[in-house]
Amino acid sequence: MPNFLDIDPVPDHLLEELGYRWGRDVDGAYLLKEKIIQLSENEALEFYKAADHLYEMYEEAAEYVIQKKLYNALDIPPSMVDLIQESWHTQRDQHLYSRFDLSGGLDGLPIKLIEFNADTPTMLLESSLLQWMLVQYNKMDDAKQANNIYEALREKFASLSQKNEQYTRFLFSSVDGIEEEIQTTKFLQRIARDAGVVENFSFMHDTNFQTDLIRDSNNVSYDYWFKLYPWEDVAFDEKELLEILHSVKTKVLNPAYTLLYQSKGMLKILYDLFPRSEYLLESSFTPLEKKHVKKPSFGREGANVEIIDKNSQVLSSRSGPYEKSKSIYQEFADFARDDEGNFYQAGVFFSTKACGLGFRKGSEIMDDMSQFVGHILTSQ
Repeated sequence: MPNFLDIDPVPDHLLEELGYRWGRDVDGAYLLKEKIIQLSENEALEFYKAADHLYEMYEEAAEYVIQKKLYNALDIPPSMVDLIQESWHTQRDQHLYSRFDLSGGLDGLPIKLIEFNADTPTMLLESSLLQWMLVQYNKMDDAKQANNIYEALREKFASLSQKNEQYTRFLFSSVDGIEEEIQTTKFLQRIARDAGVVENFSFMHDTNFQTDLIRDSNNVSYDYWFKLYPWEDVAFDEKELLEILHSVKTKVLNPAYTLLYQSKGMLKILYDLFPRSEYLLESSFTPLEKKHVKKPSFGREGANVEIIDKNSQVLSSRSGPYEKSKSIYQEFADFARDDEGNFYQAGVFFSTKACGLGFRKGSEIMDDMSQFVGHILTSQ
């Protein structure tokens, strides 16, 4: 069982002042509870080590996919191929941020890759700011966390800006009406501002794509455009926007090649290339003859996921809108559990390198009702 520490929860009004107005459970309470996980500095370093190593493996696997043209196997639509290839060659160092979901790492369980949220990962505000706020509110002044997400992103924005000899402008966009996405985008915008770059915010529907550079509603052009809108949604649902993005000079963050990383089909490619990796679970495009998980190549929040036993019986499942997506079959992994039977999954944020750790508490299939859990580090 994870090692917990009881704390006082941050009052709702302080969370709302911060902009955190989503993540409520069925009782209407925010999904930040009265406990945080204690783990050793060595355990945290092992999570970071896993993420750093896995990212290198993803880079090798993406190069392999591009060389072998395995796009169809990864459920990548043909309309995305040119953008993926171009961004792979011109924007390799411009992957802004991502999040690895990992099982194990607690209770003596080995760390295993569950999936990689490479394009529009959630839990950024919780992992970078809110779990730090939990420690501050409880006056644990000497407490340490594996959490330098803010600093890593600030350094990344500064680095991107310095690559241009001229003034560099960043535009940040999200869809209107989804509070989590708006606040996450504005949080990234604030980090960019702290990095000293010129920035602005524009909702997707107010953004002008009709010229060679992406512009805001005041017709100001930008060198970089961050969109909190998944590449797979652009590819499958926004054909007109996709056509425009083939010709604009503004660089899009995250780059188009992150759609390769986002595809869970990469789990099969990784396992083929690195079958002896301590971090990988057996993965296949066909059902496994052992307990395994069936998941869509592009899916979110546990939708359309099934847990299947070795006799092909479905043990647990979630419905969702991704039934047309290709299926990936991954060996079942054990998660750390508490004495109430809840499961705990680690999330490691990555920006140039591993930079932040957080946890989610939920059922065997982590869905949109899973609860964020913060952490502190001990010296042991």
